[in-house]
Amino acid sequence: MKSTLRLTDNVVQNMGIGKLHKDDNSSVINSMDFNKDGSLLITASDDESIHLYNIDTGELQKTLNSKKYGVDLIKFTHNNNSIICASKNSWDESLRYLSLHDNKYLKYFKGHRNKVVSISMSPINDMFLSGSLDDTIRMWDLRTNVCQGLLRRNGRPAVSFDPQGIIFATAVSVNTIKLYDLRNYDKGPFSSFSIDHPIPVEWTSMKFTADGKYILLSTKNNVIFLIDSFTGEVKQRYTSFKNDNGSVIESSFSPDAQYVLSGSEDGTVHVWKTLTGEEVAVWGGHSSTVGRVQWNPRSMMAATACSNLAFWIPNDSVL
Repeated sequence: MKSTLRLTDNVVQNMGIGKLHKDDNSSVINSMDFNKDGSLLITASDDESIHLYNIDTGELQKTLNSKKYGVDLIKFTHNNNSIICASKNSWDESLRYLSLHDNKYLKYFKGHRNKVVSISMSPINDMFLSGSLDDTIRMWDLRTNVCQGLLRRNGRPAVSFDPQGIIFATAVSVNTIKLYDLRNYDKGPFSSFSIDHPIPVEWTSMKFTADGKYILLSTKNNVIFLIDSFTGEVKQRYTSFKNDNGSVIESSFSPDAQYVLSGSEDGTVHVWKTLTGEEVAVWGGHSSTVGRVQWNPRSMMAATACSNLAFWIPNDSVL
């Protein structure tokens, strides 16, 4: 299922669905995450199920259910047998640390007073960030359920650690990005900038490139931003996808950061050259809004999801 050769325009244009999982979920897949070496993919669905996939075989490995709380914003920890996630129901705002081995909750993280809309796991240790519609961003450690830090920000927050796990970024409404040093975040951001755009946008996710130079910002509008993480300058806008209804549509860097991948409300998947913004490919294969897309972090393979899950691999003829 995986290929580790170099991505080129020709390879991207000739990628196709190597495996399509049509019957695993009865509702929309709301989040997914590859583990660090790209050998596993975890998905969460609005049907309150969690699915674990083996990427080498492309097959479903395990199914778990979270009927009481629902499940959203699923993320691997540094252990392949455990994840963190948010609730999907309207009455519980806690975050949960779940063992995939025996489907038991290891810890609950309570403190938010409204829906959690963003989670970021530290790349270097057991810390993670959560952003909520209660206008707060909280810092946590898997080893204790006591909140480790709190920031108050107005608006829907997106949060992300940088690749070194020392800096974290927050994006809220009014087009503002703020960067904090985790070691002294309480002193305020060391860098702050506003995104140059004619209308206010609502951020839905943010991701750093592996070298930390750029940030990819998804929105509820028909635009995705590439910004310079040092200056805040908008380097590129990607707009040739469809998002007319304020959908939460994920975007993702390829492992080499040369390409950006995004879903679309019309069931297509779009791929652009990161720096030039040139649209390289449009993949078809979904029948409804593609809200979740991710490149595999270690190989030439991508996953995209509506209620179906598709694994994209290069055509043998271009390898």
